[in-house]
Amino acid sequence: MKRQATISLYWKCQLIGWSVAALYWGYTGYSQPGFNWLLGILQYISDVAVYILITHLYRCLALKLGWQNLGLNKLLPRLVPAVIVLGLVYLFVTVSKVYLFRVWFKPGFSEPFGDFFDFYRDSIFVAGVRLMSIWLLAYHLYHYAKREINIVKENARLAVITRDAQLNNLSAQLNPHFLFNSLNNIKALVIDDPKSARRAIDLLADLLRNSLYRGDNQMISVKEELEVVEDYLELEKLRLEERLQYHIEANNQPENMMLPRLCIQTLVENAIKHGIGQLKQGGLINIRLNNEHNILTISVSNPGRLNPVEESNGLGIKNLNERLQLQYKGTAHFTISETNDVVTATIKIPVV
Repeated sequence: MKRQATISLYWKCQLIGWSVAALYWGYTGYSQPGFNWLLGILQYISDVAVYILITHLYRCLALKLGWQNLGLNKLLPRLVPAVIVLGLVYLFVTVSKVYLFRVWFKPGFSEPFGDFFDFYRDSIFVAGVRLMSIWLLAYHLYHYAKREINIVKENARLAVITRDAQLNNLSAQLNPHFLFNSLNNIKALVIDDPKSARRAIDLLADLLRNSLYRGDNQMISVKEELEVVEDYLELEKLRLEERLQYHIEANNQPENMMLPRLCIQTLVENAIKHGIGQLKQGGLINIRLNNEHNILTISVSNPGRLNPVEESNGLGIKNLNERLQLQYKGTAHFTISETNDVVTATIKIPVV
């Protein structure tokens, strides 16, 4: 079946709005004595066509200048001169059109254009400013409302994805294998090293508490994120013992800068699951944060081999990548690569 052509909302509003206005002007002329039907029809058609053309040319210019993306505080100073210019265009076009129709359809009409223009100038200019103000406000308020609705939708979607990441993180921490090993390690330490056992219980409790009760905020400071990562690594080291070594290096990073929650921990979990946990001898996880040229670079490296299919299909990595794209609107970047049997996951975030 052939796809049926549809008219966009913009053109529907243009046609309906100016048609209604032209009908009102036509009715005003009809109520006057000596109404000419041919002239009325021509006036109607020309009004709809000319004023749609004027406003459409403005729309093209506004789209080119990106005015539809401006906030109200930046848009309003541009609208005032735009209304005046459009009012002047409306004035000259309307007076010229009416004058020509009178010359063509009114026998004996010989009034000079200058006198005719001076007589109608003020009233038509005021009417033009009023009409163009209504049109511009309606057009830009529509775009503003649409943009705000899209922002709300994106924030809602981001909140859902963040919640999924928190639930996935909690699920990973609470899965039977993880919990069994952690409790077994704690049980063994109770007799041999009670101090370490108490520390392990504290770490496990902090991680669970963080996932359960402090997971409402979508963003978290660099300092808080690193604290969570250190707790997680310390607890995992109780399980993996000497197989797990880690080093955290933070250079020039603004501690109060906000990051998507669990973004570094997701990379660390991935490094342990697909890297250290797969190697008998274990290895070193190297976490680096570096702030240069207003770009915060976060990298997590671990020994291992990169499996592109497995890495790209991982739920945590997919969620992290989508959260970065939504939160930073395409200005943040995530990459994962392998060099000399070392896998490195990197996040680059603009510092604002």
